Amino acid sequence: MVLLVRWLLFALAIIFVAWLVPGIDVDNFQSAMLVTVIIALINIFIRPLIVFVTLPINIITLGLFGLVINALLLMLAGYFAPGFSVAGFLSAFLGSIVLSFLGLVINMVTLNEKD
Repeated sequence: MVLLVRWLLFALAIIFVAWLVPGIDVDNFQSAMLVTVIIALINIFIRPLIVFVTLPINIITLGLFGLVINALLLMLAGYFAPGFSVAGFLSAFLGSIVLSFLGLVINMVTLNEKD
């Protein structure tokens, strides 16, 4: 049940990011739910490999290169997801920052003491 609630909250967060950040567009709620699944799959399978490969530059920049990685992965999700588009890197960068913050809030709200 918690997984479904988190999925819906992340879809709403993506719609909010599309409303807030110019250059990010979502057609409808169904597209936002699909984007949520695509971002989750990217974060599971692709992100660890990219973080491992870019570890030296991430250490040199004290972790700030992770923001660039998040923006590039959001652009990748925009490439794969129908009904979701990201206009450019700046839009992806701002959108990934807002989405990361909203994800932190969603995780804090939905996690139990047992988790």
